[in-house]
Amino acid sequence: MQINPNIFREYDIRGVVEQDLPSDVVVELGRGIGTYLVRQGAKRFTIGRDGRLSSERIANDLKEGLLSTGLEITDVGMCATPVLYFSVAHLQVDGGIQITGSHNPPEFNGIKMALGKTAVFGPQIQDIRRRIEEQDFERHPALPAKSYKILDPYVEHLSQNLKLERSVRVGMDSGNGVAGPVAPQIFRALGATVYDLYSEVDGTFPNHHPDPTVEKNLADLKKLVAEKKLDVGVGFDGDGDRLGAIDRNGKVIWGDQLMILFARSILKTHPGATMIADVKCSENFFADVRKRGGHPIMWKTGHAHIKNKLWAERALFAGEMSGHLFFADRYFGFDDGIYAAARLVEIVSRLDHPLDMELSDLPPTFNTPEIRVDCPDEVKFGLVDKVKAAFKKKGYETIDLDGVRVKFTDGWGLARASNTQPTLVLRFESVSEAGLKKIEAEFREVLKSEGGFTFEIGGGH
Repeated sequence: MQINPNIFREYDIRGVVEQDLPSDVVVELGRGIGTYLVRQGAKRFTIGRDGRLSSERIANDLKEGLLSTGLEITDVGMCATPVLYFSVAHLQVDGGIQITGSHNPPEFNGIKMALGKTAVFGPQIQDIRRRIEEQDFERHPALPAKSYKILDPYVEHLSQNLKLERSVRVGMDSGNGVAGPVAPQIFRALGATVYDLYSEVDGTFPNHHPDPTVEKNLADLKKLVAEKKLDVGVGFDGDGDRLGAIDRNGKVIWGDQLMILFARSILKTHPGATMIADVKCSENFFADVRKRGGHPIMWKTGHAHIKNKLWAERALFAGEMSGHLFFADRYFGFDDGIYAAARLVEIVSRLDHPLDMELSDLPPTFNTPEIRVDCPDEVKFGLVDKVKAAFKKKGYETIDLDGVRVKFTDGWGLARASNTQPTLVLRFESVSEAGLKKIEAEFREVLKSEGGFTFEIGGGH
């Protein structure tokens, strides 16, 4: 049996279903994953799946392999990734596995794993690959898998642990992903007035691609918020672990702006708390946390990196530009787009002014969205090293914990290699439009001279 080695990614195991994840391959993956987990001391695991057309079949094939290693499996059925994480805490098991293609196109699917409170990623996923290649498996009599209905306990927990000071009018777009069966229900239980779009699970995603951090995917939500004169709009990705949001005017509240709102709220009750953000986030986040007495830490991009750093630093909150938001304050510390949306609505319910005014005191910034440049996997990391060296040679201060973030007198620029795609990721920010153009020009010149690459910029914010 030939397994494509490229499915073993940085944060998950993922590929094109028909080519990379036929039944025999998935059973073998289950044996490798189960062996790794059992040898880490795990005994009991939960498994869940998103609403993609292939997810149930992959979950069943994976269970077959996992059970053969002696792992006890409880199947919690179709649910959002954060609901799968919740099942680990609720059922007090050793970890969980989610079958999900997240926000990738419908032909993709994948396997995401958590052991205890931390993600299985990077070298651990390569360890699983090696065990499969060497056929080094645990072999034990298989216990029958159990099943458990997790949705009701999740809805109950969030409904009881969040509180609105007043009713808030909310637009909600679940994008035909697995947040749909639970999110509207939770918000209504909290007393919000909810107008929901695309709450029916449909693995073909007929209305729009389920990624709420791409502005074009928010078009229907913007229209709904405008038509119904709503206070706020929230959108979820395909597996419900990321949040996108808009204010009453239809303006996107980007990931790092959401993080400022959450950090301010937490620092009111936990002075001096540690807050973590990834290298793509605005300088405004770090400055605002410091200004309010908190301790901000910049860290590597990637939900696995951020989650593990949250626990290492005992931070109360962490987040990424991409909409992964992690609350250890009043919650379990995993990324949950549904819970994050509820915390946002909780904040809105306490304000005596509209949400768009809440960030009006931030210094104005001019920045780009993420700019993605096609760059072969075998080239991208070396190119980033060359960019780093070129800016250091020019005398600029650099932060190189994940790619290179170059400090300018009036802003910063970032170049990093994507861990999930053959792509270079760029982002720039300045306190002025002229400064932003200057930073872009510097990076353009360096990328061209070091590797012959150039880039196009979409709309900024």
